[in-house]
Amino acid sequence: MKLEVVVYNIESALRAQQGGADRIELCDNPAEGGTTPSYGTIEAVRQNISMDVYVMIRPRGGDFLYSNDEFHSMKRDIYQCQKISVDGIVLGILTPEGRIDKKRCKELIDIARPLKVTCHRAFDMTRDPFEALEDCIEIGFHRILTSGRQPQALQGADLIGQLIEKANGRIDIMPGSGVNENTVQEIVRKTKCQEIHFSATAFREGGMIYKNEAITGMGSDEGSEYKLRTVDAERVKKIRELTK
Repeated sequence: MKLEVVVYNIESALRAQQGGADRIELCDNPAEGGTTPSYGTIEAVRQNISMDVYVMIRPRGGDFLYSNDEFHSMKRDIYQCQKISVDGIVLGILTPEGRIDKKRCKELIDIARPLKVTCHRAFDMTRDPFEALEDCIEIGFHRILTSGRQPQALQGADLIGQLIEKANGRIDIMPGSGVNENTVQEIVRKTKCQEIHFSATAFREGGMIYKNEAITGMGSDEGSEYKLRTVDAERVKKIRELTK
């Protein structure tokens, strides 16, 4: 079983490696579902991580219908990832009608070669998962990350299993969302997957001595400057044990 851990900073990447992950998906902005991290972060992770590093190519949160300027920025981000020598990228573009945008996705996949390319959970927002599956195979994606069109992978496990059966080895199908120590074995059993995607999230206190308690999240209710997101290496090890 291959384990992919989604991470949002350098410390998390190091802890995922300590826990025995096979691959990381490196993103920014967890509150937005993941966007492209900075080049400095990508480079620092690449220099300190020996396992495979896949980088999210997503210029913003929200839907997966992008303007020409946003599409251009995705191309530029892929060129930078190639210079930094990551192993793969993660992307997805849809048409207004809810199909995989085959023309634009293929253009990005061709630019990215020889990097491997995962279609992220834009797949779950398509109108027909089996049509989208064939489209992803046709244009050269190597992998699909999916929750089975449900909020969490356990709820979508039946569909994920059907997609894996339909794919028949032509593309890897990787369940993700809500994968943890309590759900992973049932997801694997129901889907017969060979890869799994999870976060193993933990939070720790930051190092600040002085704290202005009147402000949290820089005026937003979504976070705190005094708690830092990381990965629990022991949780990664536990999921490794549960999936042997």
